Amino acid sequence: MINRLCIIGVGLIGGSLGLALKEAGKVGEVVGVDQDPDNLEDALRLGLIDRGEMDVVQGVMGADIVVFAAPVGALPFIFRSLQPVWDSEVVYTDTGSTKGDVIANLVEVFGGVPKNFIPGHPIAGAERSGARSASGDLFKGRRVILTPLATASSKALQTVENLWHLVGSQVHEMEPVHHDQVLAATSHLPHVLAFVLTAMLGRKDEKQDIFQYAAGGFRDFTRIASSDPKMWLDICFANRDEIISLIEAYRDALGDTADYLKNGDAEPLLKLFQDARAARQRFIDQVEK
Repeated sequence: MINRLCIIGVGLIGGSLGLALKEAGKVGEVVGVDQDPDNLEDALRLGLIDRGEMDVVQGVMGADIVVFAAPVGALPFIFRSLQPVWDSEVVYTDTGSTKGDVIANLVEVFGGVPKNFIPGHPIAGAERSGARSASGDLFKGRRVILTPLATASSKALQTVENLWHLVGSQVHEMEPVHHDQVLAATSHLPHVLAFVLTAMLGRKDEKQDIFQYAAGGFRDFTRIASSDPKMWLDICFANRDEIISLIEAYRDALGDTADYLKNGDAEPLLKLFQDARAARQRFIDQVEK
């Protein structure tokens, strides 16, 4: 049982975590910290949190666990704000989509990663954002990746693992560098591609009415382009090296595909499509296990 949980950033992820724990009856009080007063009001009205604060220092006071669910670009300022009141008896974790930059920011502020900080990332979400998008079922059956450093407190790690188990998640551990490589390929690059394609076609649509005739495939492929642009700007810069490498590889693959079409090479193009279909089926099989 968690006596008091502080969630910094009461959006889709933070709000859903607060709601899930409250619905499970596993938390005494949830304190939400957010810089948007309207979003805090929504979180209170929807029962995601019990108390709202705009001051991060006031919000963490008396908490057993502090979860940083704010955009990764906001974390350096938040860490600096909390450095004077950082409590060795409190467990801290985050939900960011990148881990290398979070660790680097902690090192810059504290001179090292505090032993009671466990980097984490729930592999759950949607293109929606804000407290009104929260769902108590968001984390059920979903994977959560924790990337604890070798110096991390075993007690803190166990506490964070238990936190995610309480909301129905499957917890996995991974090295921070490997996490950022995997997420660049499976999440960050797809978001960039969706943003770029939708923006490119949006410019054409001004003259050609392309969207008027777009079908379900376009809707499915570009769904994630409805995600929060500022949040994804932060993520892209936080993991830029991995994303750039993948963009360059993707550009080469598109070049090869263009060559197949120009040269009428049906066999390699067919094999590409077949390999892609088989790879996606492997993904579906793993997800449905």
